[in-house]
Amino acid sequence: MSTPAMAGTAPSGAAAPGSSIRQLRWDDVQAQAAGIAAAIRTGGVPQTVVAVVRGGMVPTVLLAHQLGVRDVRVLEVTHTVDDSANAAKTTEPTVRNPASLGALDGLDVLVVDDVAGTGQALASAVRVVEQAGAARVRSAVLVVNEANWTGGKPPVETVTSIGETVRGWVVFPWEAPASAGAEGAS
Repeated sequence: MSTPAMAGTAPSGAAAPGSSIRQLRWDDVQAQAAGIAAAIRTGGVPQTVVAVVRGGMVPTVLLAHQLGVRDVRVLEVTHTVDDSANAAKTTEPTVRNPASLGALDGLDVLVVDDVAGTGQALASAVRVVEQAGAARVRSAVLVVNEANWTGGKPPVETVTSIGETVRGWVVFPWEAPASAGAEGAS
């Protein structure tokens, strides 16, 4: 992995003082994607962008457009038992469709997710992409939730580009509102 770059850290739609939920707005997501794209561009535009589905689809599409990358692929990696706030984690992330990546031999690949909680799901996705033959693998997330981070190194040393770092639950604009039952991702 290359040297990480912080795309931006100033939350414009931050949760109220004392709250542990960060509600992102579309303009927050677009600003983070623009910052991440600029940071990634400094190291060269990747040939392929891989979305960690389901949450990584929206930021992947935004980044692919901003970077001018047409080769977009998906990889399903889950690490929670459901979508509820602070949902229990599975022992290890589950990768469901690694064959969907196809051949990545010799390619420069960017792996994208919406949020990195423990960092384990993103790390699993990066490993699968490396095993698929990518010559270079970088990673990007809109948000890192440091409250859940369990990686041996700090997020800025393992994730290539981070839109924002928080300590708490994150709700993205494409998710159902908390009042409707789904409370976001961490």
